[in-house]
Amino acid sequence: MTEHKTDVRPRWPLPTDDYWSTPFAEALLRHLDLCPGTTILDTASGQGIPAFYLAEQVGPTGQVLAIDLSRRQVESARAIQGVQLPWLRFECLDMRALPPQLPCFDRITGNLSVMFFRPNRFETVRGLVDHLKPRGQLVLTFPSLGTFDALWHRIDQEMSVHGLQAERRRLETYLAERPSAKEVHGWLERLQLTRIAVTEYPLNVATGTGQAFLHHPLLRGGFLDDAYECFDDQGLAEEVMTRVSEDVESFTPLIAQRCVLSGWKL
Repeated sequence: MTEHKTDVRPRWPLPTDDYWSTPFAEALLRHLDLCPGTTILDTASGQGIPAFYLAEQVGPTGQVLAIDLSRRQVESARAIQGVQLPWLRFECLDMRALPPQLPCFDRITGNLSVMFFRPNRFETVRGLVDHLKPRGQLVLTFPSLGTFDALWHRIDQEMSVHGLQAERRRLETYLAERPSAKEVHGWLERLQLTRIAVTEYPLNVATGTGQAFLHHPLLRGGFLDDAYECFDDQGLAEEVMTRVSEDVESFTPLIAQRCVLSGWKL
C-alpha cells in the first residue's frame, strides 16, 4: 500500500522575492515561540511580512492584529488578504501610542519596526510590553548599529573632500542615533523582561555601480535617502553621491546587521 504524506507546507510562506523584509522576518522566526491558538500583535506590519505567515501558524483558534501607521500599506495588505485568514486583521494604528483599550497579547512582534520607534524608542518598547500578557514574548528586528558602516565611511570621506562640514555633522548625528545590540539589550533589562536574547545575523546586500547603486530598490528606498537629507543643496548631494557610486568596490560587500531582540514578560 502506498502511503500518502500530507503536505504541511504553509500556504502563506514568506515571499522569496523580497530581499530585505524576508531575511529579517526569517531571523525573527528563529526566536519566536509559535503555536496554534496564540494571539499576536504584529507592529509595523507593512504589506504583511510576516503577518500572513504568523496567521497561518496560529490557525483559526488564534488571532493576529497587524498594525501599521501607513493607511496605504494597510489597504494593500487587506487587498492581498481578501476573505482569507479571517482571524487576521490589518488596522491603521500608531504603535508609538497604542490605545489603552487595546487588549493584551501572547506575543508582540515587529519586523524592521524599531527603526520607526523614533524619537522615543525605549518608551515605545515599554508601551508594547504594557500590552503583553504575563509569560508573553516580545520579538523585534531591526538593522542595528554597524549596518553598512563601510558605505557611511565612504560618503563621509567624499563629503570631507568637498569640505562639507555641516553635512558631515548631520551624517554623524544620523549614524549615532541608530541603536546598537547592547543598547536594546539594556531596554529589555530596564523593563525587567526575562530570557533576554539579542542576536545579530549579517546580511550581504549586492549592488552594481553608478545608477544601479543610486537607484537600488533597497538602498534608495531608505538608507541612501537618509544620506541625501544631510544636504541642503540637492545638486551637490547628487554630485557627491555620484562620486561614491563610481567607487562601489571600496565599500563592498555591503553588510547589514539583522538584529533580533527577544524577551519574556514575568
